[in-house]
Amino acid sequence: MKRRLHKKYLILILAYSGLLLLIPYVLDYRDKSAQQARNGLSQQPRCPDLENTVALLWDNGYKVNGSEATEHAANRSQSRTHIYLHATWRTGSSFLGELFNQHPDVFYLYEPMWHIWQALYPGDAGSLQGAVRDMMNALYRCDFSVLKLYAGSQNITTSFIFGWKTNKVICSEPLCDAHKRHEIGMVKEDRCAKCQKRDIRELERECKKYPVMVIKGVRVLDLSTLVPLVKDPAINLQIVQLFRDPRAVHNSRLKSKQALVKESIQVLRSKKQNDKYKRLLVPSSKVNRAEIYVSSAMELICDNWLSDMLLVMNAPPWLRRNYHRVRYEDLVLHPMEELQRMFRFANLSSFPALEKFALNMTHGQGYSSDRPFLISSRDAKEAIYAWRERLNVEQINQVEAYCSEVMRQLGYQKHSVDKTT
Repeated sequence: MKRRLHKKYLILILAYSGLLLLIPYVLDYRDKSAQQARNGLSQQPRCPDLENTVALLWDNGYKVNGSEATEHAANRSQSRTHIYLHATWRTGSSFLGELFNQHPDVFYLYEPMWHIWQALYPGDAGSLQGAVRDMMNALYRCDFSVLKLYAGSQNITTSFIFGWKTNKVICSEPLCDAHKRHEIGMVKEDRCAKCQKRDIRELERECKKYPVMVIKGVRVLDLSTLVPLVKDPAINLQIVQLFRDPRAVHNSRLKSKQALVKESIQVLRSKKQNDKYKRLLVPSSKVNRAEIYVSSAMELICDNWLSDMLLVMNAPPWLRRNYHRVRYEDLVLHPMEELQRMFRFANLSSFPALEKFALNMTHGQGYSSDRPFLISSRDAKEAIYAWRERLNVEQINQVEAYCSEVMRQLGYQKHSVDKTT
């Protein structure tokens, strides 16, 4: 009897010891799976958070059968076109948006979601995504009353619109005569500033006249936020996503770091509290706080880009048809070809005056002006490769280490340093 009891206790002890030994291997496997998602999509990595999100999107309401897909395509051809220019800070999105602002058939809005981030600061970027989508939902329907929620007033005018002094619709007839809508060229801010302030309802009426509406923004963190607007037949959102070499983005962000501190803090506040983020992009030497915020936020930008790529890869055909990807480097080196491709996607026709405008804007002098968000003529090649002269070896290696998979997917080669010099 005692021997049998002793044997039972021995079995229990061995089973418990085995369980204790097994737990570290399970945890290690989970960590390795997460690491593989960053190191290479070709290895068929597991990315649990993203895969769960994609599964929920396609299985719970966003899955389209054959008849619905046909109806979806028909809606695109019959209704007016709604475009969202999906980008992040310092990728050249202002220039991209200006190409659409110049088109006489486009009603264009520059960063309208800026009002949300300003009014709700320092709310974290993740928690603001629902409000961002709701604002876009209203604006695409030409309902600008949503702006009153963030204005602190029920009586708002065209001068409340962010970037109104360069908006061709606001600065042209019938709202103002500072600019002629069909003339291609930058709006003169000083002239438009003298325009009479119009009630926002007049702008709504103008909005409804245009066959194409374009919103440019940098405050949508990932594509999953936009899927409901793509699915909505009344909006049938089409997305143009702009990418740029992460090293060039990092260089430009550091150059404009003081202007990006607030947004970087909001992005960082949405960061998950786990070991995934090691703050790899923070220089080891002592730097000011602004540079730390801006550098750290770059990590999340690459993570969000990778999430977007995975989402599109796993998306059904109806979403991929409404998605167009463009690299900044291709846009500025081959502006006419890229412009024609984008306009075909947006149901717009290109014409010589606009193509000449795009060509002139990419063949200017110098890398950038002292005003980081000013749209001006630039030397495209200098803008593309300026990071090679301005980032040190440590900064380049850090960006390449963290953004390696993004760079591989987008076709950016790693920087080789000649060690013999």
